Amino acid sequence: MSFDLENVGIGWMIVSGVFVASFLMQMYFYLFFFRRLSIHRSSDAITSSGEPLTVIICARDEAGNLEENLPVILEQDYRNFEVVVVNDSSEDNTEEVLNRLKERYSNLRSTHIKKDLKFRTGKKLALTIGLKAANYEWVLLTDADCCPASPHWISQMQKHFIPPYEVVLGYGGYKSGMGLLNKLVRYDTFFIAMQYISFALAGLPYMGVGRNLAYKRSLFFANKGFASHLALESGDDDLFINEVAKKGNTNIEISHQSHTLSSPPEGWTDWFNQKKRHLTTGFHYRSSTRWLLGLETGSRVLFYLLFVLLLINQVLIPYVITFFIVRLIITFLILNAGMSRLSENNLLLFSPLFDIFVPLINIFCVVGNSITQKRIKWR
Repeated sequence: MSFDLENVGIGWMIVSGVFVASFLMQMYFYLFFFRRLSIHRSSDAITSSGEPLTVIICARDEAGNLEENLPVILEQDYRNFEVVVVNDSSEDNTEEVLNRLKERYSNLRSTHIKKDLKFRTGKKLALTIGLKAANYEWVLLTDADCCPASPHWISQMQKHFIPPYEVVLGYGGYKSGMGLLNKLVRYDTFFIAMQYISFALAGLPYMGVGRNLAYKRSLFFANKGFASHLALESGDDDLFINEVAKKGNTNIEISHQSHTLSSPPEGWTDWFNQKKRHLTTGFHYRSSTRWLLGLETGSRVLFYLLFVLLLINQVLIPYVITFFIVRLIITFLILNAGMSRLSENNLLLFSPLFDIFVPLINIFCVVGNSITQKRIKWR
């Protein structure tokens, strides 16, 4: 198969060059970064030293979730821990559920933030109060709608509570269910985790998720907590970790026994709103992180756009399809191994569709957030 340069034209050559560049950029991310998760092995063996810790849960109108999930946390196979639940101005029977559970579990404590119409509270305030109430140096964070995947969740996370580590990043997935939305939500969650875990393994930690995250209280207060981004509704997990996590003080834990599982959003609107809220924090990441994440998303979108465009030129079709197939095979292999590491099943066959769809949704949400911010400033 010979390449006929004269029948291609300079314009198509330039487009082809950009296409190849986007392909190479994608290969850089998959082979240099994302492959790290696919080859990383985290043992399920329990090697805990018994370091005492505090599990912190912030809850607002979460009575049903607390009644279902809190006993699973309180009955973890770990000898020395407490659970602090911050009841953030709940208007349901959260307080009654907590009082009833405290009669059964001596290691359960709670604190209550009263509703104040003149003062808008949020998770950052609730979490700060929980950290102040904690009796131990290490805190393990999760949400009221999260359930540990095993009785050894605490043990698996805690085995990394050794010097020089001050931050431990875990995986918080969503429960498997029926329908396209469930698979899309789980794939998006997996891909985000593949990014932040792989970057951390490369010495560039930039975020964690509040569904499964541990760090030292002293680290929190030494960095003045959420002071630098207190005005933002989100960021209690990723922005704080973006500020304090470094190559030398951060470790990860990905064994299945260390996972937490949440119920996914019930509808498309709920998921879109969740995505928009989470994406408001990305603009506040370190500039190096923003550039890397932007390059990955940008090169991926560019690869697909130019792939479609180059199919117009019959001379280039065999070459374009070859690049597409090579990328598809490499991404399949790395995604499959990564999904295996994070115990995410039945997603691989949907990955080509979601690989195109998710970045477009992210761009849509970011543009929507920008328009909303401009309207607020104008008013």
